[in-house]
Amino acid sequence: MTPDKQVKILATLGPATRSSDDVRRLVEAGVNLFRLNFSHGEHADHALRYQWIREVERELNQSLGVLMDLQGPKLRVGRFAAGKVGLLRGQALRLDLDATPGDATRVNLPHPEIIAALQPGMSLLLDDGRLRLKVTACHADAVDTEVVAGGELSDRKGVNVPEAVLQLSPLTAKDRRDLAFGLELGVDWVALSFVQRPEDIVEARELIGGRAALMAKIEKPSAVQQLEAIARLCDAIMVARGDLGVEVPAEHVPRIQKDIIRTCRQLGRPVVVATQMLESMRFSPAPTRAEVTDVANAVAEGADALMLSAETASGDYPLEAVQMMSKIIRQVESGADLQSQLDVGRPQAEATVSDAISAAIRRISAVLPVAVLVNYSESGASSLRAARERPAAPILSLTPNLATARRLSVAWGVCSRLHPRSRN
Repeated sequence: MTPDKQVKILATLGPATRSSDDVRRLVEAGVNLFRLNFSHGEHADHALRYQWIREVERELNQSLGVLMDLQGPKLRVGRFAAGKVGLLRGQALRLDLDATPGDATRVNLPHPEIIAALQPGMSLLLDDGRLRLKVTACHADAVDTEVVAGGELSDRKGVNVPEAVLQLSPLTAKDRRDLAFGLELGVDWVALSFVQRPEDIVEARELIGGRAALMAKIEKPSAVQQLEAIARLCDAIMVARGDLGVEVPAEHVPRIQKDIIRTCRQLGRPVVVATQMLESMRFSPAPTRAEVTDVANAVAEGADALMLSAETASGDYPLEAVQMMSKIIRQVESGADLQSQLDVGRPQAEATVSDAISAAIRRISAVLPVAVLVNYSESGASSLRAARERPAAPILSLTPNLATARRLSVAWGVCSRLHPRSRN
């Protein structure tokens, strides 16, 4: 069996999935791996959904990857005496370490690492970027700001600090508990949120200890600036466009997405494009034309996988969202011009046996009517190098390791099957 599409679908499970039958229908519609979002739900909920995935995997004899997405640090303002305040452009607002409920002149910011990192002239974004503050003065336990873009601010709204690198671990105490649980459960991938620098990847790798592959979510400007170093240290990258689109101007996100995909392909790292791909299908059985174009462009840019979030986790039309994404992917992949588009971004082969073979089979598949390319791999490394070439034919990766087969479920054009005699 070979895939009917080259680009993979990563679907988030949540309350919209109520049984293993629901999971099976999603797989039959085109899902290749599943995301468990540890920002929501209890451990028991995730364990049950994990069990359903493995039941379907055995039933369909198809390797299915499972990715646990860690919540990461959530930076928020404190509470207000009235529950909310209205902030006007030009007014002053102090953010401090005092836990007393705030008002229109001050509010608690219970994150000393933010206060320590800020400098006059820097911006703070509140409530997913709806409000913007500019730092005017810094003190040991507070910062004074001026409201640049005002509005209503209520209790515990989020804070983004795009211009500062915070001395903060990407792993909270909750993340560490969740990670231990997920690794015991048997997840194949761990998605790390709030990555700011390469050292964050090193810290996470030490905790994971080789028990799962590591995917770095690029959602901070500092991570974009250090993308290549981060990508070299992890196993895959996610273009987390939600928080990224808050931290950088929205009009910059398309270019950053292209740059991330290009870098990941050069390094042979799978790259997932995520967030709001078919957002309207949470409540509508059909997507907007802009969403269809967004999905199609990500395919043409060379992404390995596309992710559905709320569309499948809590939306009214999870199955229809997967079916629609599958149809868009197949339609783009059937186009005569796709291969030439992918050829433009083809990376230079390195002087290794693996790259020499991968480049050769790509050229062979372009000349001869090859139905499938077969490779044998224990670790999956040679399969990823072959996928990096984006050959015209799908790649059948035979491996003796179930963990390898599951992890390859995110890779472009790779269909993994267990084979006891496989060797590199």
